[in-house]
Order: sequence, then C-alpha cells, then structure tokens
Amino acid sequence: MDTIASWFTFITTPVSWIIVQFHKLYGAMFGADSGWAWGLSIVSLVVLIRICLIPLFVKQIKATRGMQAIQPKMKAIQERYKNDKQRQSEEMMKLYKETGTNPLSSCLPILAQSPFFFALYHVLASIANGTPIGQIDGPLLESARNAHIFGAPLASKFTDSADKVAALGASITDVRIVTAIMIVLMSLSQFYTQRQLMQKNVDLSVKTPFMQQQKMLMYIFPVIFAVMGINFPVGVLVYWLTTNLWTMGQQMFVISRNPTPGSLAQDQYLTRLLKQIGAHGQLKGRGKKKIVAAIVAKGPDRNDNERKFITGLTKQGLAAQADGSVTKSVEATVDSDAAGGGAPKRQQPKRQSKSQRQTPPSKPSPKK
Repeated sequence: MDTIASWFTFITTPVSWIIVQFHKLYGAMFGADSGWAWGLSIVSLVVLIRICLIPLFVKQIKATRGMQAIQPKMKAIQERYKNDKQRQSEEMMKLYKETGTNPLSSCLPILAQSPFFFALYHVLASIANGTPIGQIDGPLLESARNAHIFGAPLASKFTDSADKVAALGASITDVRIVTAIMIVLMSLSQFYTQRQLMQKNVDLSVKTPFMQQQKMLMYIFPVIFAVMGINFPVGVLVYWLTTNLWTMGQQMFVISRNPTPGSLAQDQYLTRLLKQIGAHGQLKGRGKKKIVAAIVAKGPDRNDNERKFITGLTKQGLAAQADGSVTKSVEATVDSDAAGGGAPKRQQPKRQSKSQRQTPPSKPSPKK
C-alpha cells in the first residue's frame, strides 16, 4: 500500500495543507492537540472533496442509467456475434457512440477520489513514523501523533503491534475495539448504499446480466472493505466512513427526487406526487414539472409506473400537459359546467329491450 500511495506524492502537499487549515479552525474550538480537531479536519476534507465531485456524481448517475437502458441491446449483440469477438466489440463501441454512454463514466467519482485517499494514507503513515510530510512537521507532527479518537491514535491500525501502539500513547485493546467498530460501520454503510440502489433505483422491468453483477458487488464490496480496513490507519477509516455516509445520503436524495424510470423508487415518488396534486389541485416545482413533462412526452412508451400515474390523474379529473403542468381534463370541465347551470349534456333516448321492440303497441279500445 505504501508503494501505491507513493505514486500520489504529488498531491500529499495540497492534502496536508488543507488538513492544516481545517486544523487551525477546529484547534481553536477543541484544542490544538485534540483528536476531534484532527478528526474533524479529515471529515471536512472529505466534505470538500465530495462537494467538488458533485458534477462527476451527476455524470455517474446518468451513465449508470444509460448502461441500464442499453442492456437488452448489448445482450442481443453478444448473442448475435458470440462467435466473432472482434465484430462484437465493434458493435458494442458503435452502440456506446450512438447512445452517448461510457462504461467508465460510472467509475469517475471513485477514480477522481483515489489520489486524495492514497495521499491521506501516505500522510497518516508518515505521522505514525514521525516523518515530516508536506505542511505537517515540527509541533504539528507531534500534535497529530498524539491525537486520539475514543482512545485510538489517528495513525494507528488494527494490525499494529502492542509496542507500536504504546509508542503512540495508547493501548492495543482500545485501538482494536475502535478500528473494529469503524470497519464494521464502513462495511455496513457500503452494503446499505448498494442494497438501496438495487432494491429501489433499478428498472425492475429489465432483467439483464448487469443487474446480477450489481447484486454480486453488493456482497463483495463490503467484504473487500472489511479485509482492507484492518490495514487502514484510524484517520483513513474516518475518511472512508465519512465518504460512505456522504454517498449514502447523496444517493438517498437523488433517488427520492429523481428516481430511475421503471424502478420501485419511481413508483413511490409518483405515488407521493399524485397525493400532492390531489391535495393542492396543481403541481409546483420546476423539477417535478420536468419529470411529468418527460412522462407526457413518452406517450405509449411509458412504463407501468408512469401509466399508473397518468391513470391516477384521470381519475381525479386532471390531465398532465406537455410543459409538465397539471390542469382539469376536458371531461371534468364539461361535467362542472353542467352542474353549475351551464349547457346540460344531451340526453340519449333510453334503449329498449328486444322484447319491447318486438311487442306491437296496444290499440285504444273503440268508443261505444
């Protein structure tokens, strides 16, 4: 890991500088040598990085949905050219180009965050070894070495020996309890995030190998994090746990506001939207109108959730418009006019039964 982290030494100085600036702020609040001052500095570093990565996250969401949408076409290409791998690859690239999708786009946030992760690992490893790095040297280095969170030094690891932990002013029991709890929380947050994505934000009407792969990752990733976590310093565990919680919250926000078409989350969102419209008789919010406008534009290509939504509006005497607004339907307006004294509907003559049509009208009896 140290060899890999050394590849990112070009970014260790900026990362250490950012941590030092946050430490000045939190040090004034909690004390310069407080573990909370250093721990919150790492948390703030995560928040800053993730805010900068929001545009990439949006691109990742679009790329993931795009990949889900073209899975049936990809499967057809694989079956059609299963004996010609070169032609299969060419057709795949052609499909990506036509649909504007890129399989690597879904990995952009992770790839963009990796240099900061390894730089932070390198910074904390240097602190543990008492080696100055970037902006952390002298008194700052000693302060960081002595910083503890729940009794565990920021630079200590689950696999450290008792002597190494004692040199940092802590006990091996405290370090292993704290790191074990953080590793479990890190793995659970990763599992929940992936499970939430699979159960709520995947188009359930399309059964593809992509869904099976995502399901496998839901179980594999937490195991990988747990195995790797025992070699992470406490500071890195703070970093990774924070970024997992950020991802989980960010994903919950996106799923609740802009779910994947055909997913369970979309059904729940449109059900809530239908109740809001029924309560207020209109639709407010640019984002909501944009989603309704997209549903109207699909026409007969709407999925089951969207057809259910349009039917629900019709039952309430409402109709969705092309611009995303909701108005009273024509039928509802005519009925309202008739009830209010307007022109009444033309009454159709009552239909007679077959026996009534065949029976001749009775003749009046002759007068005497």
